[in-house]
Amino acid sequence: MINAGLILEGGATRGVFTAGVLDYLMENDVYLSHVVGVSAGTCNGVDYISRQIGRSRDCMIHEDKKDGHAYMGASVLLKKHTLFDMDMVFDEYPNHLYPFDFKTYENSDMKGEWVVTNCLTGEPEYMDDKENRENLMTICRASCSMPIVSPMVYIGKVPYLDGGVSDSIPLKRMFSYGKDKNVVILTRNPGYRKKPFGRAEEKLYARALKDYPKMYEAFKNRYQVYNHSVKMAEKLEKEGKIFLIRPLENTVGRTETSYEKLMAFYRHGYDLMSEQFEKLVDYLNK
Repeated sequence: MINAGLILEGGATRGVFTAGVLDYLMENDVYLSHVVGVSAGTCNGVDYISRQIGRSRDCMIHEDKKDGHAYMGASVLLKKHTLFDMDMVFDEYPNHLYPFDFKTYENSDMKGEWVVTNCLTGEPEYMDDKENRENLMTICRASCSMPIVSPMVYIGKVPYLDGGVSDSIPLKRMFSYGKDKNVVILTRNPGYRKKPFGRAEEKLYARALKDYPKMYEAFKNRYQVYNHSVKMAEKLEKEGKIFLIRPLENTVGRTETSYEKLMAFYRHGYDLMSEQFEKLVDYLNK
Protein backbone atom coordinates (compact mmCIF):
# COMPACT_ATOMS: atom_id res chain seq x y z
CA MET A 1 0.00 0.00 0.00
CA ILE A 2 1.28 3.44 -0.98
CA ASN A 3 1.04 6.35 1.47
CA ALA A 4 -0.96 8.71 -0.74
CA GLY A 5 -4.42 10.18 -1.11
CA LEU A 6 -7.08 9.40 -3.69
CA ILE A 7 -9.94 11.80 -4.44
CA LEU A 8 -12.92 10.55 -6.44
CA GLU A 9 -15.45 12.93 -7.98
CA GLY A 10 -19.05 11.84 -8.52
CA GLY A 11 -21.26 12.34 -11.54
CA ALA A 12 -23.78 9.47 -11.42
CA THR A 13 -23.19 7.22 -14.47
CA ARG A 14 -20.10 9.21 -15.41
CA GLY A 15 -18.60 7.23 -12.52
CA VAL A 16 -17.98 4.36 -14.94
CA PHE A 17 -14.91 6.32 -16.08
CA THR A 18 -13.56 6.19 -12.53
CA ALA A 19 -14.42 2.49 -12.36
CA GLY A 20 -12.22 1.89 -15.39
CA VAL A 21 -9.32 3.83 -13.90
CA LEU A 22 -9.53 2.00 -10.57
CA ASP A 23 -9.93 -1.43 -12.15
CA TYR A 24 -6.64 -0.89 -13.98
CA LEU A 25 -4.94 0.21 -10.75
CA MET A 26 -6.29 -2.80 -8.85
CA GLU A 27 -5.19 -5.19 -11.58
CA ASN A 28 -1.70 -3.77 -11.13
CA ASP A 29 -1.94 -3.95 -7.32
CA VAL A 30 -1.77 -0.19 -6.80
CA TYR A 31 -3.59 0.73 -3.60
CA LEU A 32 -3.36 4.16 -1.98
CA SER A 33 -3.72 4.60 1.75
CA HIS A 34 -6.51 7.19 2.00
CA VAL A 35 -9.60 7.56 -0.19
CA VAL A 36 -12.17 10.37 -0.17
CA GLY A 37 -15.17 9.79 -2.43
CA VAL A 38 -18.19 11.82 -3.40
CA SER A 39 -21.52 10.43 -4.68
CA ALA A 40 -20.67 7.91 -7.44
CA GLY A 41 -17.06 8.31 -6.31
CA THR A 42 -18.16 6.83 -2.99
CA CYS A 43 -19.45 3.70 -4.73
CA ASN A 44 -16.17 3.40 -6.60
CA GLY A 45 -14.18 4.08 -3.46
CA VAL A 46 -15.70 1.38 -1.28
CA ASP A 47 -15.16 -1.18 -4.06
CA TYR A 48 -11.53 -0.06 -4.31
CA ILE A 49 -11.01 -0.60 -0.57
CA SER A 50 -12.77 -3.98 -0.74
CA ARG A 51 -10.50 -4.82 -3.72
CA GLN A 52 -13.35 -5.95 -5.96
CA ILE A 53 -12.20 -5.54 -9.53
CA GLY A 54 -15.14 -5.02 -11.88
CA ARG A 55 -17.82 -4.66 -9.22
CA SER A 56 -18.49 -0.94 -9.79
CA ARG A 57 -18.64 -1.58 -13.53
CA ASP A 58 -21.08 -4.45 -13.12
CA CYS A 59 -23.31 -2.46 -10.77
CA MET A 60 -23.53 0.49 -13.15
CA ILE A 61 -23.59 -1.14 -16.60
CA HIS A 62 -26.29 -3.66 -17.54
CA GLU A 63 -26.60 -5.14 -21.00
CA ASP A 64 -29.91 -6.92 -20.37
CA LYS A 65 -32.46 -4.26 -19.42
CA LYS A 66 -35.02 -6.96 -18.58
CA ASP A 67 -32.99 -8.83 -15.96
CA GLY A 68 -34.60 -6.94 -13.09
CA HIS A 69 -31.27 -5.51 -11.93
CA ALA A 70 -31.77 -1.95 -13.22
CA TYR A 71 -31.44 0.88 -10.69
CA MET A 72 -32.71 3.66 -12.96
CA GLY A 73 -34.76 4.20 -16.08
CA ALA A 74 -38.42 4.21 -17.06
CA SER A 75 -39.25 0.98 -15.24
CA VAL A 76 -37.77 2.31 -11.99
CA LEU A 77 -39.60 5.62 -12.38
CA LEU A 78 -42.93 3.86 -12.88
CA LYS A 79 -42.39 1.41 -10.03
CA LYS A 80 -40.63 3.53 -7.43
CA HIS A 81 -41.65 7.07 -8.49
CA THR A 82 -38.01 8.11 -8.25
CA LEU A 83 -35.19 8.42 -10.77
CA PHE A 84 -32.82 6.09 -8.91
CA ASP A 85 -33.77 2.94 -7.00
CA MET A 86 -31.58 3.37 -3.93
CA ASP A 87 -32.93 0.20 -2.32
CA MET A 88 -31.59 -1.74 -5.29
CA VAL A 89 -28.16 -0.09 -5.18
CA PHE A 90 -27.57 -0.20 -1.42
CA ASP A 91 -29.47 -3.31 -0.38
CA GLU A 92 -30.09 -5.77 -3.21
CA TYR A 93 -26.75 -5.17 -4.90
CA PRO A 94 -24.38 -5.45 -1.91
CA ASN A 95 -26.30 -8.17 -0.11
CA HIS A 96 -27.53 -10.33 -2.98
CA LEU A 97 -26.98 -9.47 -6.66
CA TYR A 98 -23.40 -8.10 -6.63
CA PRO A 99 -22.15 -9.09 -3.17
CA PHE A 100 -19.96 -6.52 -1.49
CA ASP A 101 -16.94 -7.92 0.36
CA PHE A 102 -17.67 -6.36 3.73
CA LYS A 103 -15.01 -8.47 5.44
CA THR A 104 -12.16 -7.24 3.25
CA TYR A 105 -13.42 -3.67 3.62
CA GLU A 106 -13.63 -3.91 7.40
CA ASN A 107 -10.16 -5.45 7.73
CA SER A 108 -8.45 -3.04 5.34
CA ASP A 109 -5.74 -0.69 6.59
CA MET A 110 -6.87 1.82 3.98
CA LYS A 111 -8.88 4.76 5.29
CA GLY A 112 -12.03 5.78 3.47
CA GLU A 113 -14.16 8.87 3.89
CA TRP A 114 -17.43 9.43 2.07
CA VAL A 115 -18.74 12.95 1.65
CA VAL A 116 -22.33 13.78 2.61
CA THR A 117 -24.08 17.14 2.92
CA ASN A 118 -25.90 17.97 6.14
CA CYS A 119 -29.29 19.35 5.06
CA LEU A 120 -29.62 21.44 8.24
CA THR A 121 -26.26 23.21 7.92
CA GLY A 122 -25.52 22.92 4.20
CA GLU A 123 -22.00 21.83 5.16
CA PRO A 124 -20.05 18.74 4.11
CA GLU A 125 -19.34 15.93 6.53
CA TYR A 126 -16.95 13.01 6.04
CA MET A 127 -18.09 9.62 7.26
CA ASP A 128 -17.23 5.93 7.30
CA ASP A 129 -18.18 2.91 9.38
CA LYS A 130 -16.18 -0.32 9.40
CA GLU A 131 -18.11 -1.76 12.32
CA ASN A 132 -21.74 -1.44 11.23
CA ARG A 133 -22.45 -2.75 7.73
CA GLU A 134 -25.95 -1.32 7.51
CA ASN A 135 -24.72 2.10 8.55
CA LEU A 136 -21.94 1.99 5.95
CA MET A 137 -24.52 1.43 3.21
CA THR A 138 -26.65 4.24 4.66
CA ILE A 139 -23.67 6.61 4.45
CA CYS A 140 -23.07 5.55 0.86
CA ARG A 141 -26.75 6.07 0.07
CA ALA A 142 -26.67 9.57 1.56
CA SER A 143 -23.54 10.46 -0.39
CA CYS A 144 -25.30 9.51 -3.64
CA SER A 145 -28.77 10.96 -2.98
CA MET A 146 -29.25 13.95 -5.24
CA PRO A 147 -31.72 16.68 -4.22
CA ILE A 148 -35.23 16.41 -5.68
CA VAL A 149 -34.66 13.09 -7.48
CA SER A 150 -33.84 11.21 -4.24
CA PRO A 151 -35.29 11.44 -0.74
CA MET A 152 -33.17 12.70 2.14
CA VAL A 153 -31.34 10.01 4.06
CA TYR A 154 -31.34 10.10 7.84
CA ILE A 155 -28.23 9.18 9.78
CA GLY A 156 -29.34 9.31 13.35
CA LYS A 157 -31.83 12.16 13.42
CA VAL A 158 -30.05 14.30 10.82
CA PRO A 159 -31.10 14.43 7.15
CA TYR A 160 -28.35 14.21 4.53
CA LEU A 161 -28.02 14.43 0.75
CA ASP A 162 -25.39 14.18 -1.97
CA GLY A 163 -21.91 15.19 -0.82
CA GLY A 164 -21.32 16.79 -4.20
CA VAL A 165 -23.60 19.68 -3.24
CA SER A 166 -21.12 21.00 -0.67
CA ASP A 167 -17.74 19.47 -1.59
CA SER A 168 -17.60 17.95 -5.08
CA ILE A 169 -13.80 17.73 -5.17
CA PRO A 170 -12.57 17.44 -1.56
CA LEU A 171 -9.00 18.64 -2.05
CA LYS A 172 -8.85 20.58 1.21
CA ARG A 173 -10.09 17.57 3.14
CA MET A 174 -7.37 15.38 1.71
CA PHE A 175 -4.67 17.99 2.26
CA SER A 176 -5.70 18.23 5.91
CA TYR A 177 -4.20 14.77 6.32
CA GLY A 178 -0.82 15.98 5.16
CA LYS A 179 -0.38 13.57 2.27
CA ASP A 180 2.57 14.50 0.06
CA LYS A 181 1.09 12.65 -2.91
CA ASN A 182 -2.52 12.87 -4.07
CA VAL A 183 -4.28 11.37 -7.07
CA VAL A 184 -7.46 13.08 -8.27
CA ILE A 185 -9.94 11.41 -10.62
CA LEU A 186 -12.50 13.74 -12.21
CA THR A 187 -15.36 12.72 -14.49
CA ARG A 188 -15.63 15.90 -16.57
CA ASN A 189 -13.53 16.96 -19.54
CA PRO A 190 -10.75 19.57 -19.25
CA GLY A 191 -12.21 23.05 -19.45
CA TYR A 192 -15.60 22.14 -17.99
CA ARG A 193 -17.15 24.65 -15.59
CA LYS A 194 -20.56 24.59 -13.91
CA LYS A 195 -23.05 27.36 -14.57
CA PRO A 196 -25.33 29.08 -12.05
CA PHE A 197 -29.01 28.22 -11.79
CA GLY A 198 -31.36 29.46 -14.43
CA ARG A 199 -34.58 31.09 -13.21
CA ALA A 200 -36.65 27.92 -13.59
CA GLU A 201 -34.07 25.79 -11.74
CA GLU A 202 -33.81 28.33 -8.96
CA LYS A 203 -37.57 28.30 -8.39
CA LEU A 204 -37.68 24.50 -8.51
CA TYR A 205 -34.97 24.01 -5.90
CA ALA A 206 -36.19 26.89 -3.73
CA ARG A 207 -39.60 25.22 -3.55
CA ALA A 208 -38.21 21.71 -2.97
CA LEU A 209 -35.80 22.85 -0.24
CA LYS A 210 -37.94 25.57 1.34
CA ASP A 211 -37.66 23.89 4.76
CA TYR A 212 -33.87 23.61 4.44
CA PRO A 213 -32.63 27.12 3.57
CA LYS A 214 -28.96 26.37 4.23
CA MET A 215 -29.12 23.33 1.98
CA TYR A 216 -30.72 25.47 -0.71
CA GLU A 217 -27.97 28.08 -0.42
CA ALA A 218 -25.31 25.37 -0.67
CA PHE A 219 -26.95 24.01 -3.80
CA LYS A 220 -27.39 27.47 -5.30
CA ASN A 221 -23.72 28.29 -4.71
CA ARG A 222 -22.43 24.88 -5.73
CA TYR A 223 -21.21 26.08 -9.13
CA GLN A 224 -18.85 28.59 -7.50
CA VAL A 225 -17.39 26.04 -5.08
CA TYR A 226 -17.03 23.46 -7.86
CA ASN A 227 -15.36 25.83 -10.32
CA HIS A 228 -12.96 27.04 -7.64
CA SER A 229 -12.01 23.42 -6.85
CA VAL A 230 -11.40 22.59 -10.51
CA LYS A 231 -9.26 25.70 -10.92
CA MET A 232 -7.27 24.71 -7.83
CA ALA A 233 -6.82 21.14 -9.13
CA GLU A 234 -5.54 22.40 -12.48
CA LYS A 235 -3.09 24.74 -10.75
CA LEU A 236 -1.81 21.96 -8.47
CA GLU A 237 -1.42 19.64 -11.45
CA LYS A 238 0.75 22.19 -13.27
CA GLU A 239 2.86 22.56 -10.14
CA GLY A 240 3.32 18.78 -9.97
CA LYS A 241 1.61 18.59 -6.57
CA ILE A 242 -1.21 16.24 -7.62
CA PHE A 243 -1.70 13.61 -10.29
CA LEU A 244 -4.89 14.48 -12.17
CA ILE A 245 -6.72 12.14 -14.53
CA ARG A 246 -9.99 12.96 -16.28
CA PRO A 247 -11.77 12.02 -19.51
CA LEU A 248 -10.33 13.25 -22.78
CA GLU A 249 -13.23 11.94 -24.84
CA ASN A 250 -16.84 13.15 -24.67
CA THR A 251 -18.45 12.19 -21.38
CA VAL A 252 -21.74 10.35 -21.00
CA GLY A 253 -24.74 11.99 -19.37
CA ARG A 254 -25.33 11.48 -15.65
CA THR A 255 -28.37 9.28 -16.39
CA GLU A 256 -27.05 7.43 -19.43
CA THR A 257 -28.43 3.90 -19.80
CA SER A 258 -26.92 2.79 -23.12
CA TYR A 259 -24.80 -0.30 -22.55
CA GLU A 260 -22.54 0.54 -25.48
CA LYS A 261 -21.92 4.15 -24.42
CA LEU A 262 -21.29 3.26 -20.79
CA MET A 263 -18.90 0.43 -21.67
CA ALA A 264 -17.02 2.74 -24.04
CA PHE A 265 -16.66 5.35 -21.31
CA TYR A 266 -15.55 2.69 -18.82
CA ARG A 267 -12.99 1.44 -21.31
CA HIS A 268 -11.79 5.00 -21.88
CA GLY A 269 -10.98 5.30 -18.17
CA TYR A 270 -9.24 1.92 -18.17
CA ASP A 271 -7.20 2.67 -21.31
CA LEU A 272 -6.29 6.20 -20.23
CA MET A 273 -4.94 4.89 -16.92
CA SER A 274 -2.99 2.27 -18.85
CA GLU A 275 -1.43 4.99 -21.01
CA GLN A 276 -0.58 7.17 -18.00
CA PHE A 277 0.46 4.39 -15.65
CA GLU A 278 4.22 4.90 -15.90
CA LYS A 279 3.73 8.62 -15.37
CA LEU A 280 1.64 7.87 -12.25
CA VAL A 281 4.26 5.48 -10.88
CA ASP A 282 6.98 8.10 -11.42
CA TYR A 283 4.87 10.70 -9.59
CA LEU A 284 4.22 8.41 -6.64
CA ASN A 285 7.88 7.38 -6.37
CA LYS A 286 9.39 10.87 -6.49
